[in-house]
Amino acid sequence: MDRYLEFILNHYILSLAMAVVTFLLIQELFDAATKKFGAVSPLLAVAKMNDSDTLVIDVREPDEFLKGHIENAISTPLGNLPAHLSKLETHKNKPVLIACQTGTRSASAGKILTKAGFEQVFVITGGMNAWESDYKLPIKSAGKHKG
Repeated sequence: MDRYLEFILNHYILSLAMAVVTFLLIQELFDAATKKFGAVSPLLAVAKMNDSDTLVIDVREPDEFLKGHIENAISTPLGNLPAHLSKLETHKNKPVLIACQTGTRSASAGKILTKAGFEQVFVITGGMNAWESDYKLPIKSAGKHKG
């Protein structure tokens, strides 16, 4: 035990880094275990869109949305999502796909929607970057701004 204490005192920066990384890993595991929304690849998202009455919400900013978005997606920037939940009430029991540029904002939107009682929430992994670049799926650009 004395040797551990001696190591920690002699290598306090390394020990602090180890503590931070351990905390972040535990937090990530906890978040993954408690999240109530799923993640789907762009190809699975297309399959969901084809099979059912799926709502696609784009949580990017309006200028990003206008540059290119998924067909029939509605633009609801992440900051405005809580205020627009009442407009989305009819889709609480239907599949909801969430897209952003990289997938980061989608996770936050997924938490908001599941907390509001939406049952089938799915985040598109990789966001629009993966949709366009990796999977070469079609986008609609310079269309009407919805939402």
